[in-house]
Parts: sequence; C-alpha cells; structure tokens
Amino acid sequence: MQARELIQKFVTKVRTFSEKTYTSEDEQYLFNVVLDLVGEDDETPVVAQQTTTLIDLKEALVQLAIDHQKIQDLTAERDILGAKLMDLITPLPSAVNKRFWALYDKDPERALTYFYELSQANDYIKVAAIAKNIAYDVATKYGNLEITINLSKPEKDPKQIALAKTMKQTGYPKCQLCIENEGYTGRLDFPARRNHRIIRFELAGQTWGFQYSPYAYFNEHSIFLDGKHEPMVINAVTFKNLLQIVKQFPGYFAGSNADLPIVGGSILTHEHYQGGRHDFPMAKARIETPLHFAGYDDIQAGIVKWPMSVIRLTSSNAQQLETLAAHILTQWQNYSDPSVQILAHSADGTPHHTITPIARMRDGQFELDLVLRDNQTSTEYPDGIYHPHADVQHIKKENIGLIEVMGLAILPPRLKDEMAEVEKYLCDQPNKMAAYHQTWADQIKADNSEITMANVTQLVQNEVGKVFMRVLEDAGVFKRDPQGKAAFIKFTQDL
Repeated sequence: MQARELIQKFVTKVRTFSEKTYTSEDEQYLFNVVLDLVGEDDETPVVAQQTTTLIDLKEALVQLAIDHQKIQDLTAERDILGAKLMDLITPLPSAVNKRFWALYDKDPERALTYFYELSQANDYIKVAAIAKNIAYDVATKYGNLEITINLSKPEKDPKQIALAKTMKQTGYPKCQLCIENEGYTGRLDFPARRNHRIIRFELAGQTWGFQYSPYAYFNEHSIFLDGKHEPMVINAVTFKNLLQIVKQFPGYFAGSNADLPIVGGSILTHEHYQGGRHDFPMAKARIETPLHFAGYDDIQAGIVKWPMSVIRLTSSNAQQLETLAAHILTQWQNYSDPSVQILAHSADGTPHHTITPIARMRDGQFELDLVLRDNQTSTEYPDGIYHPHADVQHIKKENIGLIEVMGLAILPPRLKDEMAEVEKYLCDQPNKMAAYHQTWADQIKADNSEITMANVTQLVQNEVGKVFMRVLEDAGVFKRDPQGKAAFIKFTQDL
C-alpha cells in the first residue's frame, strides 16, 4: 500500500463515521488536511493492516509521519498527531453538548451511552491500552478485593523528558482538569487533548464539566470537574454535589478524594470528583454495626464491615443526608482520641482529619459512605501513620485515594515483571527477584508446603491481594481490633 492510498482509506472511514456530516465535496479537503499532517512523500511503502478500523488506520498514519520525519518517535508527539487525526471525526464541543442534552431529555441512559461511545470511537478513551492492564479478584474476609496492575499509561521516554525540560513553561492550561484542556493540542510535557470533549452541566449554581478518563480504571470511569481552577475541599457542599450527581447521572456512583496531603488524591489543586458505572467491593460490603442518630429518623446508618473506617448513611431524604454528613465531618475534623493515636490537629494547628465520601443510588434511595481519614505522621511512620507501612510498600507505596479506598488496587507496572521473578524464586528457579521482595517471598515459602509451576501464579496473586488488604487496614483510622472497634463506637456516640 502506498501512502496516499492509506490516507484515502482513512478519509473514507472518516466520512463514513463522522457526525460532522462530511459530503463528497469535503473529501479533497480532508485528504489534504491529513496529507499535511503526515507528509507528502508517496514513495514510503506502508505495511498493510490486518484490520481497517479507524484507530488502526490512525496508528498507521502516525507511523507514516514518523517515517516522513514530520514528527519524532516520541510518545507525546505520537499522541499529539493521533489526537489531531481523530479530531476529524469528533463534533465540536457545542454539537456534542447539544446532542447529549437532547438525548438526555428523552432518556439519560442514551445520552451517557452516546458520549461514552464517542469518547471510545475517537480514541480519547484508550481502549487498546487499557486492555493491557492485569486484573483479577482475591477473596478476603471483607469480600473480594479487585487487583489491577496498571500497564495502560505509556512510560515517559527519557529523551522526551529531557526535551520537555528545555521548553518554556506557559502555565496554560493550569492543570490537566481545567476546562481549557478541551481541544488543546498538547506538548511534550502536557497531554494532547485535541479530540477531548466535556459535557457542561450546573452544580450548586456553578458550571461544571463531565468527561471520561482516558486511562480508565473501571467501567465508564468519569471525572466531574469544577469549571473554575480552585483547590479541592471537603465540606457540606461536597455531599450536596455528590448526591445531585448520582441523581442526575443514573447508574453512576460519585466520590471525592480527600482534601489533605498523604490521604488525598494526586491532584489537590482543582476541585473534582470521580464516578462511573462500577460496583466496587466496598459498595458490596454490609453494615456490621447499626447506628442511630437522634433527630435523623429517616436515615438508616451503620459501620461498614471494611478494613477502613466507614460510616454508611442511607435515605430517600437527600437534605437530611447532607445535614448529617456535614455534622459528622465537622465533628471528625475536631475529634481526638489519644488512646488510639487519633489527633485532629498538630500543636501548630495543622489539620489532620477529613473524609473520603462516596455516593450512590441503591433501590431508589441515596447511599452515602463516609470514610474517615487521618494524615498524621510520626517518627515510626514518616510516610503516614494511616498510610501503607514500610513492610507492604514493596507492593504499594503510593497514596490510598478514592479508588483504592473502595477496594480496587491500582498497582505500579513494575510488578508485572517483578512478580514473575518472585514466582521463579518460589519454584527454586534461577531468578532476578528484587531484594525488597525477599522477606515477603520467604514468608510465602514458609506458609505453603507445595508450590509448583502449576499453582504459583495463583498463589502469588492471592498473596498480593492479602498485601492490599493490609494496605487498607493500615489506612483505617479505627483498627479492627477490640480497642479500635470500641473507640469507633465511642466516636459515633459522641456524635
């Protein structure tokens, strides 16, 4: 296949798919736009594709641009060009919003399906990359936990990192969650967003945006972002917003990372929530200790059987839920119990307490989970008292954010190869196992008399799941021992 033949195949696909309703009169224009992007040398042979999907053809065109030296073979430049090509099938933001809300008026589910399918078809959601992730469940005393080794995000090329350091910092967009990302070309140190679209909606009288996550961790992984670039905060308005979102976007949960360092998410500079259509392990966990809050007779409440400290509130009365949740937050922000190492503020007034809230609809009622968080550090635990402790950091060292809180482990890509070496070690084969796995691997050997090539992968996966369970237990502020349970009950009584 010659280069121009490939371009023509792509243009034909664009015309067939596009909601921009290109006509035959637009075909030459489209051809020349693509020709300009990938280069005009028609002597370069193109390897014939086994499949002819739009995304496959886009990838072939990106490779052609590299061959023509239109771009360098760097991840960022490939993504920038790919996004420009897929923008050709992506309607303008105004058209996407008009279509979404027209469908929403008839059937909200149809609107969500439309936007989700568009975000996949135009390669904003990286379906092929996400499929590379390793995922499995592990049974624990808290129910099945979900384990994923995140292989979807490409590692940064050292050459790309070096070049990015030489670039002038523009400060635009302010962060990767700003609405200004929509349509942004991208650069070596900032992701391509030319094919990115955001649905506008109103929340608490302000303009917010709804989009999907390009490297989704679960089904229909969504982000709800403030139209203004303002820091994250957990307050009474947070609970009101989350309940409105789960009412407005049927079938989706909505939750927020905590708003303090260590226990917070990776982006604390921009107010946002996450959501999607996924039933997390924590949502399946049941009430272990029923609670009753005086004056809130419409609310069913209880402590959830979960490694972290969770109060669940259920009611059809959203206003009462918001009021009680705000009360619990205020009390927790100022609550200390030295007997179990819980401290609301340092001597200098630094706050340590906040909540990770998660809202969902279940059987026609609102359900609100309030996960108590504490970001203290100590000499013994400099990374955080309620953070994965040193003996489990060989598996998971990063912050425990919203997704992990709910029982889905997002583990680093290094573990794919590292666990293969652990398996070799357990089977007494030559290996290059990292030294920081040694103690853990030796304990696995001691606990299992029969380890074979047939069962070692399953065994290691189960042991990783046990480590993640410990990670969540480390993050729990009221421990699951008798003293911790009694202290948790005391806090709820003080409420």
